[in-house]
Amino acid sequence: MSLAAGARLGPYEIQSALGAGGMGEVYRARDTKLGRDVALKVVAESFTHDPNRVARFHREAQLLAALNHAHIAQVYGLEEYSEVASGVSRTGLTLVMELVEGETLAGRLAQSGRSPSDVASGFSRTGLPIAEALAIARQVADALHAAHDKGIIHRDLKPANIALTADGQVKVLDFGLAKALDDAGPGGVAAGMTASPTLSLAMTQGGVILGTAAYMAPEQARGKPADRRSDMWAFGCVLYEMLTGRRAFEGEDASETMAFVMAREPDWAALPGDVPIPVRTLLRTCLEKDRRKRTVEATTALFVLDLPRRARVARRHAARAGHGDRGVDVRHAARHAEPADDRPGAGHPPALDARRPAHHLQVQPRGLPGAVLAAR
Repeated sequence: MSLAAGARLGPYEIQSALGAGGMGEVYRARDTKLGRDVALKVVAESFTHDPNRVARFHREAQLLAALNHAHIAQVYGLEEYSEVASGVSRTGLTLVMELVEGETLAGRLAQSGRSPSDVASGFSRTGLPIAEALAIARQVADALHAAHDKGIIHRDLKPANIALTADGQVKVLDFGLAKALDDAGPGGVAAGMTASPTLSLAMTQGGVILGTAAYMAPEQARGKPADRRSDMWAFGCVLYEMLTGRRAFEGEDASETMAFVMAREPDWAALPGDVPIPVRTLLRTCLEKDRRKRTVEATTALFVLDLPRRARVARRHAARAGHGDRGVDVRHAARHAEPADDRPGAGHPPALDARRPAHHLQVQPRGLPGAVLAAR
């Protein structure tokens, strides 16, 4: 069902279409009761005729409403509506969400480092400045931590689902593939799964493939159930793309891209030379193909990405104490600087995975190419 500007769904007046996804269409609308603009996710009619899918949508709305976080687009409510068009009466469901003004990270990346002459000549784009990339990544990791803490995984994290507001805030959008971590049945595939907004459902012997090919973890590409480690893989893909200006995995089509995800390594030499070693280590552990070895917790990313700030704080403390900046052990400073905030565990370095202790952050990763080692 397509809605024209001026159409009404209860108290909501449609202003314009914003896009379409696996479960329906999204519109910018005016809440005439509260006098604010909102985003409406109108569920496709094909879903509303299926009681199981409707029940799943209700559960999804309840889960998303629990995610009241600064870096997650908020859900305001779930509404039933009736509409009369061309003499035909229709009823349906719509999810009322926060309308986030600003560009997406995908749009920001598309323009990074490119002048009009670069575009005309087909020059390859570059990544974001490292400070900007790490600032965005911290906020995304904070959003993932909040969601995972509620038992919710995103399953479709990508630059197009990350909004950047004018004041520098990050909002993670479209938890349309989110599900409770214990929602999967005995076979590992939850009932009533919905399609990705950007990749159609593809049934395989192993299960249901969901997500966007370039950001899907190997287990998702194989149709296996996703968990928080799948989100951390996608987080690694997004961080890699911000730093390099290219995708970690990209083929001619979705099937080739998924083959690369399962069989190839990213081009680690493409990382800028001044990317800190701990961030490189984080990237490698986020993009471990064996999820048993992959970074599990978003708090690990938060700690690593906050190391530069901790080091600056420690240097200021040393300078005030009369020691100056020389001789400051950054690794010692990172451990003893003030915590970034009061998040659980924010002041302590979590392990990159269950078998790697915190000191792994200071150990040179094995197998790094010479260009990466030179960054030291």
